[in-house]
Amino acid sequence: ACFQSKMAAQMAVNSGASLWGPFKELWETVVSAVWRRQPETVHLLDLMLKKHKPHFISLFKNPPKSAEQRDKVKKASSEGISVQGQQGARLLPEQLLNEAFILSDLFNIGELAALELLLAGEHQQPYFPGLTRGLVAVLLYWDGKRCIANSLRSLIQSRHGKTFTLELSSELVSITTRFTDDLMNQGMTNKILNLVSEISVTKEYEKLQKERGLGNEKHRKEVSDMIKECRQSLAECLFAWTCQSPLSKDDTLALIGYLENVTTEADGSLDSVNLALVMALLYCLDISFLEQGTEDREDLIQALPLTERLYVAAIHNRLLDSPPWKLPGLQAVVRLSWALALRALSQLPQGTALVEFTEGDETLADLAITDHAFLFITEAMLGSEGFRQEEFYTRRVHSLLTDFLALMPMKVKQLKNRADEDARLVHINLQMGSELPAALRKDLEHLMILIGEFYGKDPFNLELALEYWCPSESIHHSSTLTGSYLGVPHQRPPHKQVVLSKFVRQMGELLPSTLYIPYLRMLKGLANGPQCAHYCFSLLKVNGAPHVENIQAAAGSPVSWEHFFHSLMLYHENLRRDLPSADTSQYRHLPMRGITQRELDGLTTLLQLTTTIITWSENARLALCEHPQWTPVVVMLGLLQCSIQPVLKAELLHCLAAFGKSPEIAASLWQSLEYTQILQTVKAPGQRQALGIEVELNEIESRCEEYPLTRAFCHLISTLVESSFPTNLGAGLRPPGFEPYLSFLRDVVFLPFPTRAYHRAAEKWEVAEAVLEVFHKLLRDYEPQPSDFVQEVVELQGEQVPANKPPGYTLMFHLLNDSPMFTLCLSLLEEGVKQLDTYAPFPGKKHLEGAVLHCLCLLDLTLQKEMLFMDLLRESQASLIVTPLEQLLQGVSAQSRKADHVVNIARYLYHGNSNPDVAYESAKILRCIARYPNIQARLVGDFTHDQSVSEKLMTGFVECLDNEEAEESGQEGDDSDPERRLGRIRHETQIHILNLLITSLELKSPNLALYLLGYELKKPVSTTNLQDPGVLGCPRTCLHAILSLLQKGSECRSGPVLMHKAPQLTELCYQVIYQLCACSDTSGPTMRYLRTSEDFLYTHLQHLPFTIQGHKISALNQMSWLMKTTAIELRVTSLNRQRSHTQRLLNLLLDDQPHRAHMGDGEAGMEEETRSVSGFLHFDSVSKVRRKLLSVLDAIDFSQEVPELLQLDFFDRAQIEQVISNCEHTNEHGQTVCNVKLLHRVLVAEVNALQGIAAIGQRPLLMEEVNSILQHVVERNRVRQSLSAKRHALQSWRNLVETTLTACPQDLIPAEDRQLIIRDLMLDLHDKVLSEDASEELMPVVAGAVFTLTAHLSQSVLSEQQQGAGSEGVASSGFASIANSALHLILRKLLDFILCTGGGFQRLRAHLYGSLLYYLQIAQKPEEPDTLQTAGTSMWERLTAPEDAFSKLQRENLSIIESYGTALMEVVCRDACDGHEIGRMLALAVLDRVISIDKQCQWLLYMSNSGYLRVLVESLRQDDLALQSLLSPQPPLLKPLYIYESKMAFLTRVAKTGQGAVELLRCGLVAQLVECQVYDMLPETDTHRVFGQRDPSGFIPSPLDRYRQILLPALRLFQVILTSSTAHHQQGAAQVLQWLIVHSDTIHSILRCQDMSMGSLQELSLLTGIISKTALPGVVELGQDVNSSSLLELEGHIGRLQRQCLSLLTRFTGSERLRQMKLAEESVAQGDTVDRREEMEVAVQQICANVMEYCQALLLQSSPQAQFSICLFSPSVTEPTGREGPRPDLPVTGAPYSRVPSLGLIVYLLKQSATDFLCFYESHRQSVSKLQGVEHLPPEEVKELCQSLLSISTGVDKISSAQRNILAKRRLVKHINNRAKLLSLCSYIIETCLFVLWRHLEYYLLHCTPSDTRDSLLPVGHSFRSRHPDDSFGLLKNSDMRSLGLSRVTQQDLEQLQNDVAVSFGESLQRKLLDVEGLYCQVRSRYTFIQALVRRIRGLLRTSKS
Repeated sequence: ACFQSKMAAQMAVNSGASLWGPFKELWETVVSAVWRRQPETVHLLDLMLKKHKPHFISLFKNPPKSAEQRDKVKKASSEGISVQGQQGARLLPEQLLNEAFILSDLFNIGELAALELLLAGEHQQPYFPGLTRGLVAVLLYWDGKRCIANSLRSLIQSRHGKTFTLELSSELVSITTRFTDDLMNQGMTNKILNLVSEISVTKEYEKLQKERGLGNEKHRKEVSDMIKECRQSLAECLFAWTCQSPLSKDDTLALIGYLENVTTEADGSLDSVNLALVMALLYCLDISFLEQGTEDREDLIQALPLTERLYVAAIHNRLLDSPPWKLPGLQAVVRLSWALALRALSQLPQGTALVEFTEGDETLADLAITDHAFLFITEAMLGSEGFRQEEFYTRRVHSLLTDFLALMPMKVKQLKNRADEDARLVHINLQMGSELPAALRKDLEHLMILIGEFYGKDPFNLELALEYWCPSESIHHSSTLTGSYLGVPHQRPPHKQVVLSKFVRQMGELLPSTLYIPYLRMLKGLANGPQCAHYCFSLLKVNGAPHVENIQAAAGSPVSWEHFFHSLMLYHENLRRDLPSADTSQYRHLPMRGITQRELDGLTTLLQLTTTIITWSENARLALCEHPQWTPVVVMLGLLQCSIQPVLKAELLHCLAAFGKSPEIAASLWQSLEYTQILQTVKAPGQRQALGIEVELNEIESRCEEYPLTRAFCHLISTLVESSFPTNLGAGLRPPGFEPYLSFLRDVVFLPFPTRAYHRAAEKWEVAEAVLEVFHKLLRDYEPQPSDFVQEVVELQGEQVPANKPPGYTLMFHLLNDSPMFTLCLSLLEEGVKQLDTYAPFPGKKHLEGAVLHCLCLLDLTLQKEMLFMDLLRESQASLIVTPLEQLLQGVSAQSRKADHVVNIARYLYHGNSNPDVAYESAKILRCIARYPNIQARLVGDFTHDQSVSEKLMTGFVECLDNEEAEESGQEGDDSDPERRLGRIRHETQIHILNLLITSLELKSPNLALYLLGYELKKPVSTTNLQDPGVLGCPRTCLHAILSLLQKGSECRSGPVLMHKAPQLTELCYQVIYQLCACSDTSGPTMRYLRTSEDFLYTHLQHLPFTIQGHKISALNQMSWLMKTTAIELRVTSLNRQRSHTQRLLNLLLDDQPHRAHMGDGEAGMEEETRSVSGFLHFDSVSKVRRKLLSVLDAIDFSQEVPELLQLDFFDRAQIEQVISNCEHTNEHGQTVCNVKLLHRVLVAEVNALQGIAAIGQRPLLMEEVNSILQHVVERNRVRQSLSAKRHALQSWRNLVETTLTACPQDLIPAEDRQLIIRDLMLDLHDKVLSEDASEELMPVVAGAVFTLTAHLSQSVLSEQQQGAGSEGVASSGFASIANSALHLILRKLLDFILCTGGGFQRLRAHLYGSLLYYLQIAQKPEEPDTLQTAGTSMWERLTAPEDAFSKLQRENLSIIESYGTALMEVVCRDACDGHEIGRMLALAVLDRVISIDKQCQWLLYMSNSGYLRVLVESLRQDDLALQSLLSPQPPLLKPLYIYESKMAFLTRVAKTGQGAVELLRCGLVAQLVECQVYDMLPETDTHRVFGQRDPSGFIPSPLDRYRQILLPALRLFQVILTSSTAHHQQGAAQVLQWLIVHSDTIHSILRCQDMSMGSLQELSLLTGIISKTALPGVVELGQDVNSSSLLELEGHIGRLQRQCLSLLTRFTGSERLRQMKLAEESVAQGDTVDRREEMEVAVQQICANVMEYCQALLLQSSPQAQFSICLFSPSVTEPTGREGPRPDLPVTGAPYSRVPSLGLIVYLLKQSATDFLCFYESHRQSVSKLQGVEHLPPEEVKELCQSLLSISTGVDKISSAQRNILAKRRLVKHINNRAKLLSLCSYIIETCLFVLWRHLEYYLLHCTPSDTRDSLLPVGHSFRSRHPDDSFGLLKNSDMRSLGLSRVTQQDLEQLQNDVAVSFGESLQRKLLDVEGLYCQVRSRYTFIQALVRRIRGLLRTSKS
């Protein structure tokens, strides 16, 4: 590999820059292996280290320049240069090459390497907005170096050694140890020391400055930080090494040699690099670690070079005899450390061999002390800023100090004696008044101060100072620490600890006055920590006790509480006498007498010690405060009133603040503070100026330009406000409250702070921070209450004065107005951002950041509380004016004269890296403001107004999102670790930014989100063209940041890194992307970008389903957004016909074959194609995998454990539930959750409100119960969120599934796979939803999905059958591709689901009924063409034919349904009778289907036996009113109509079986319908009026159509009943006749109606059908004893019906018929003519057939023989037209209607039907032949066929040819069946016409007596009657004869008749009729009826009347 890369390096440049890219990669690998502990990266690390070993060995050495390279680079502009990973040479511009040469000279690197850096810089430019590629290259160069140094440091830190361990795997440790040992052996130490001395920021800056290699402030800072970090990391490499393992002799000497020349910084401290090297040396000389007695102690001693003679000798001589170093103090420290090492060595057995050296320890120690070692440690080492950042520096210095005290007690004693001597000298000289001796040594003082300083700060909370406190029993009264040493109970403390504690105690005894202050400072340091403070408190307490017998016995020890507080009281006594008189004019001129500087220092130290102890120890606080003699608080407040220096007052205030940490002390402290008037709150009458602290601030502090007192006062107030808040402070003397303090802080401290003078620049910001902190706390704890807005008054010395408002209210009021305070806050923010933008350190920077943070917090809190505040203000109707903050922020800034407040706030995001807290608050505020749409548009303008600011803002947002240190933590409060806290803050910032984007995207454009995500703002959003950052000058936007967050790790197997690191953030990222894809404006550009540049969806879908331990809810939501986005993508790619994209995604989601690894795109294309064909073959040998869609479903857990009910002892459960529901609100995700904080407040208030002793005793129990309630509510919230997430995920899954099945081109998933996929989805869905613990909330979504899936299954099976209709093989092998067993399983699951829903969930069952209907539809036989051939098969053949697939499946379905028994019947019937309308309709439809296949009538029996059928029948009567209301011109709702139609359809289905019809009659169905009045309400048919009532949308039908929708189902139902009730036919017919008669008016008007619309024709055809079966004489005398009058009436009705029916014939035969049909065609709209015309033809033929059937029935019923038959037609054969005249639309009086229709009609009808028949027959034959060869039809014809089916003409072009063929087939089948129907009607009409004609001719020509022989007519009549005892017949006949005017038939008429018929009934007609019979009737087996009749008629005509 190495050889190859060398070759490549000669040939090509690496676009990743060999000096940067590989090192960056190395560093990331080291981080993941060592720090993130990812086991899988260990192997990778091993490879990386082998590869990079040369770089580590040559450490920071650059590739050399060479002429050859220079040449090659020069030619790159003309010949080009090859780039790795790219084909062909690339030409580079001249400019770039020049820059490369500059860079090469600047860093002295090879020309190719320089060129690579520039190319990489160009590539990385988007990440560094505002920098050129050259400047980026500089950063990359140093970043590469930094990565190498950091990697080396991490590798060394991972070694196993004596000081610490990272607890890594042994494998990793052995790799790194081996590797670093190698490096060390190759001289790493010297290289590092050389580099540290060579590299310096100033030198590098000079070089860069010369070549213009430095950019803006940020770039300068970044470069200098990197260079510093390189040096620091290198130095720390040595430090880490020496911590773990010693250096060799030469290396140690080299290190000493380096340190000899080290110098300090300007302030006398070491810089952090040198400090690291000093500490490295100290660790080299460290032996104290052996004390710890670890198990590998012996091995460590063996490895220690300190036991080797040569090593010791070399070091010893070098340190003892070396010339003075540049820093003598440093030399002293090293000597001291060596002396201690020698002393420790001498105590080891190995030390005996080294006696000659170890005896030199005393000498060395003396030298060290003489050279001020302790002072050097204090000033140079502790003073270095790097010292407190490294725990092991602290531990080493601790061991140095404790070793000195423990190992060299005699030295310590000497120091003490020397100090005592000096103190005596000083004392004598003071007494004598002579000069102090010049050279006093202060070594002990330095040691004490060092101890104090060193332990006084403990950033790592190590509490190392505990070693100085020995818990002897006498000191300890507290049981907690009895005899424990560092938490180990009852062991003897180690010797060292005893020695140290003795040192502390003895130094305090007989303390010389010169050491008093240092000793106190030492104690202050040693008291730092909770346990230490306790020990120190006890020491001071014991010292003061009188039993200590010593010289100062009277007053006790000077180091004791007794002494401290006694002195304070004495000072107070003294100074109180000097208090000025009431006239304060000479207040400031008082001489400062009483306290000398020395005393001042002493008091200050004493107060600081006290402060430290009581800050840490609550016990000490209370014990001191409650001590009766000392009363510290009173004395301190007294001193504060005296005239002492502000510094001392400040210390007193700090001490009081420490006392105020306990709430019980704080409350009384407030009162004392008010009483002493430190801040004057009550002015005496006539007093001119204020007293107290205000004067100190304005007069003294301002003059001195130092403000310790003001800061201390703010600190005190801040502490007190937090501990206890006084509401009635100062009651009785002034209006009570905090107001005076607030106004002092606001008006006297805060507002003037920018204009005051400051001696120390940093103090300005310290003051601001201190006062703003108080404001922040006050506002944070304020909750607006209605009472705040009512002006209350209080009584004060007899007069009413207004009361003070709470401070929070005042602050809110000031911040919601353009007040000076608000303005100052904003200008502070502006100032802050200006200062931070300089990137330069300035005094007080930290405090400025603190102040800015408090300002932002104030704004944020105001935004949160303003809604409530303003609502309450509105309700109170107070006369205050406030402006919402978000509007105030739009104001114009006084400084910049621009409206840039929000911009300033947003600019803090730019400093998110250095200042995460400020960025967090800024993001929070922006998110709050983003809610307001009107402000968004203005903000976009402000943000984009200035180009440079706009870039910075964008960078700020992007940087915050890109930040890699962000970390999602589980619990809010886990802020113990500062790094974790910062990680969490950064993470929250990202969350706020994403929420800001999500909120903004919902608003109209332009909005902030579009600007931040990089969309067009000036042009329409949809024209945006998104690019990768850097392409076409496109900056890196938030969209790029979000995508790179999500993409990181998405190509690995474990999926995106972010998903596991920050699940919540991932969820929001996916949501933003979904919103962009879902919004119509942004969808196009976004999806194009995701598809082309990222292949985003495909990579992410591969990782579905997401599993994240402990974050199930989040994982579900992530999947939801991703699936929704995918659904959109599938839809869009399908619409745009991007087949390959759709295919790829579908394969990923649906394949059950394992995916092969990804390949290059080139090969994938071909593979994909072949795979889609073969990929689904079921006999594949490869093991199946779970389909992606199914595994996603598996990831949604349907069960949900619900928290059990609350068990409460004290509270009432119902009330608590009420309170909980009151605290509920809808969160931003639309879930209802309970606000736990609010609930907590309510409950705690409730507990606090309890009075009485009992309540106080039970308080802990109550609080415990409150806690359990809160936990319960938290759990409840979690359950709701979890359910909501599951529902969301399920919905999205359903979306995706439905889109896949519906929107994607059908042919992408072959039919058989489609069915299998649906099968799998269905079965899995059901299994999950039917499991015991499935949650009910998810059922509706599942039911919806099941519905869609079944619909698609049914559709897929149908379309497969249609396509496979030609191949007969399909049907035999089960059903389509899906096996019957699978279908049965699906049916079973469906029925189980229906049953498991129980009583509720009717809407849900509606979905399931829909599914069931779709399912049952599969087994329904498709419409087959009636080719007229089937009749040829004999009955036997039909009976023995094998059962076809449809009926088999139907039979099996039925048996499954029946296996569920009555349970299922019960559910369906109940739903059909009651409940939601849609549910009822679907349930009825299901009943309809089941009954249609239930040949055994089980369901029907159940329904009639259990009464459901009767309920349904009787409900028709109740529907009557609702239906009547539907006929008003503007109907309310159409629901009743639909329900009625469903019921009628169902009842019609029931009536189709004989048994059903009988049951219906038994239930009184017809009787119910007779009573319905709606049938009488036939609307007007006046076309002009109707026009106005049309629904413009065409959805609501016109009143007439609505009426028909009501009437036609009833008519159909009657017709079915009449047809199927054979046994009880007469009974049924009588009841229907009853209905006809009751509604006769309507019936007659319909029969008379001249309208030729489809509707009226349908009415007529149905009506005539019913009449032909009921209005017969035989029905009338059906056993009812009818008296003669009603009988007459009945006959009258029947007569009318009869006349009207016959008159229809005249309308529909002859020329009249043609005219009517023409009218009808005009009335039909153009679009659907073909279909309509066919239907109308059928209707007209049906009417004729019905009327003819009626005639036949009348003839047959009157008599079986012709001679006694009644006559219906007059004996004339004139053409009907001639009769009716040319204008039949005019009412013609007389003849036409009063006369009987002539036989001519029949003859005419016969001719017409015969002609029609042959014409229909031909058309039928053609269609059948077309159907058999659809594939070969010309495309135009196919298109035409399709168009007649589709109402829209445009649709046809878009359909695939296969679809077109299916449509054409469907159209042809329809046409064939229509023709077949017409043929059967025609043949029927022909037969009946022939019969009627024959009957009449027989009567007229054989039996009729002409009227010439008139008298013979009556006798015939009578004899006729007498022969038929049947009264009614004679009546009917006679009345008919008479009324029809048949009485005058002359002989001539009869002859005429015979001739005319003979002419009409000629040869041609007869031939036609016989053809008809040959073609049609014989096939139908009614052999030769026509032939026989024709023969008879011919015979009759031949017979002349003889």
